Amino acid sequence: MKNIYVGNLSFGASEESVRALFEGYGTVGRVNIVTDRDTGQPRGFGFVEMSNDGEGEKAIAAVNGKELDGRALSVNEARPKADRGSGGGGGGFGRKRW
Repeated sequence: MKNIYVGNLSFGASEESVRALFEGYGTVGRVNIVTDRDTGQPRGFGFVEMSNDGEGEKAIAAVNGKELDGRALSVNEARPKADRGSGGGGGGFGRKRW
């Protein structure tokens, strides 16, 4: 499975329009346009999962730089999400418990 990063999306881009763009190169599993957790507004990037690595590579090569809604897309293989720790550390701030 190939996980593909798609950047420089217009804020009006839909999962359907992104899916249609990539389906020309193979089977698309999932499309996810990332939204702001507070406002729900699109953040201008998303991810496409393609079940076949070869089809994914072809799609990356073909779609990178292609325009969607008047914006040139930035497309490449997604990097694994960085481990940011378990969170909740507080860095010494907050109430001390003796």
